[in-house]
Amino acid sequence: MAAGGSEEQPQRRLSALLVYRQAAGAQQLERRRRRRGTPLPAGGKRAKARAKERSRSGGTRTGRTRTGVPEPQAPLQSPPSATGPLGSVERVEARPRRGPEREAPPQSLPSAAALPGHVERAKEAAGSPKEKRHDGPAAVPVGLRTAVRSGGVVGLLRQLGRLEDSRQRAAEMFRWLVAPMPPGEFLGRHWEREPLLVQRRNPGYYAGLFSTADFDATLRDNEVHFGTHLDVTSYAEGVRETHNPSGRALPAVVWDFYQNGCSLRLLCPQAFSSTVWHFLSILQEHFGSMVGANTYLTPPGTQGFAPHYDDIEAFVLQLEGKKHWRVYRPRTDTEVLPQFSSANLTQAEVGEPVLETVLEAGDLLYFPRGFIHQGNCLPDVHSLHITVSSYQRNSWGALLEKLLPAALQMALEEDVEYRQGLPMDYLRYMGVTNSDTVDARRTAFLEKVQSLIKKLVDYAPIDAAVDQRAKSFLHDCLPPVLTQSEKSLSVYGFPARWQDGGPCNVNIPITKDTEVRLLRHGIVRLCNEEAGMMLYYTTENSRVYHKEEPKFFEIDPEYTDSIELLLSSYPNHVRVDTLPCETLENKISLAMLLFEKGILTTKKSLVQL
Repeated sequence: MAAGGSEEQPQRRLSALLVYRQAAGAQQLERRRRRRGTPLPAGGKRAKARAKERSRSGGTRTGRTRTGVPEPQAPLQSPPSATGPLGSVERVEARPRRGPEREAPPQSLPSAAALPGHVERAKEAAGSPKEKRHDGPAAVPVGLRTAVRSGGVVGLLRQLGRLEDSRQRAAEMFRWLVAPMPPGEFLGRHWEREPLLVQRRNPGYYAGLFSTADFDATLRDNEVHFGTHLDVTSYAEGVRETHNPSGRALPAVVWDFYQNGCSLRLLCPQAFSSTVWHFLSILQEHFGSMVGANTYLTPPGTQGFAPHYDDIEAFVLQLEGKKHWRVYRPRTDTEVLPQFSSANLTQAEVGEPVLETVLEAGDLLYFPRGFIHQGNCLPDVHSLHITVSSYQRNSWGALLEKLLPAALQMALEEDVEYRQGLPMDYLRYMGVTNSDTVDARRTAFLEKVQSLIKKLVDYAPIDAAVDQRAKSFLHDCLPPVLTQSEKSLSVYGFPARWQDGGPCNVNIPITKDTEVRLLRHGIVRLCNEEAGMMLYYTTENSRVYHKEEPKFFEIDPEYTDSIELLLSSYPNHVRVDTLPCETLENKISLAMLLFEKGILTTKKSLVQL
């Protein structure tokens, strides 16, 4: 119907959400109504969402993924005070030297001073000498201040690219992430222990990382599919649901879901955004563990996820708008640093929050795995945030899962005591039914088991188990993002091409005098395996988690010393003729292989001018 027809009643347009509900079938909705004991949802643009598929877990998807965590939502409340109950959680406020002051939030909740427990924080309105205040810009490394103030994340990445050592880049990126809190203080007081809230009062702090415009461009310019790349979710009346149709997530359909009050979760934004890819690829070297992300776009006055806890360390970066968050302590000791995410929880199950706040653009919220969390959008503004996650199943127990079976296998092969038979009558005095029996034979049996377990340490191939963990980590890793300078000194900048009827500039002129180094310190790992000595590397990984098989090749044991020299010399260059191989031909062959795989760069460009 053309605009301007005031005499005629406009046709009622069927939204994607309404059509989807109709497609689900009235009988299915009726079954749900009977289960819940609630009325069927009404039609119309603002109808409460009821989905065809209901999510059982609010946590990170089952299995290892290179994504962050779903962001939960709670029933909408009045905007809370940013100085709500904090327990022993620390609040850090950075005061930028320039920029407008933020309006003070309404004091509708009790202050932290009224609650039991010690709270150390920098508070906006108070000037007590007991308070601890971090000056945001002063806490940022001197060389990065200009980039942070003027260029946002893009400027930061450009500035970090000037650092020669990738380990230093990663350390400075992490420093920027938690600024103004010093990294050492964060690791000592908060990592795996307590949540941290950083209120920077700097809306442009994350500028350039990801935006709603980037979200829209991702839908328009890429093959984004529901379920694989994008989830459409809602949380209403205590029910968390997923509304994913099948097929491609076209903008007209996606934005209609959003207009109807559904939250949008973009999985693996690093597959579509080169800036997010670059950002995460640097951070992963600092953590020594897979770093992933999800982005969450939530309409004003809505909620998309239920309260839950996750199995990852979560860094919530507020990119646009505002979001009201509540964080709760683990309910039991078994939920402290859990191995797996929880199912959806009810409000009655979570208790009182240890932290309640409203995140604004530029703010950071960190909480350890096991801390229950939920967030809801305020009535007057949308929210866009990215959750950066790491340390999924990267624990001592995960290492021992690799180590103990290998130790037992070695003990069985090398120690006859582990191969000796069990006592013939052990079933008569061992087992649960005999656990309270006083018997000398039982005591001797238990002492024998304890002795064998202690001896396992002597057979534990600890370094080999660590190498296997590293091998898995390299498979999880994003490929490195090269600066223009790095590209010109690597195989990716080599000018081989088809020209004048044939290939030209094909020969790579590496000689004994060529100076080389690793592209990054953390891109290779030597693993001594049953099939031989393998070199695993990340330069040919995909931006999509595990889209490619692990990248590795077998090398002769003669070359292991050369790999170790390259690792120990980094970030300095070494001449090819100093590689500890038997012959000059072998030295050049090894350097050529590593260069062609993108693992090595040269000190000077190999392009003949």
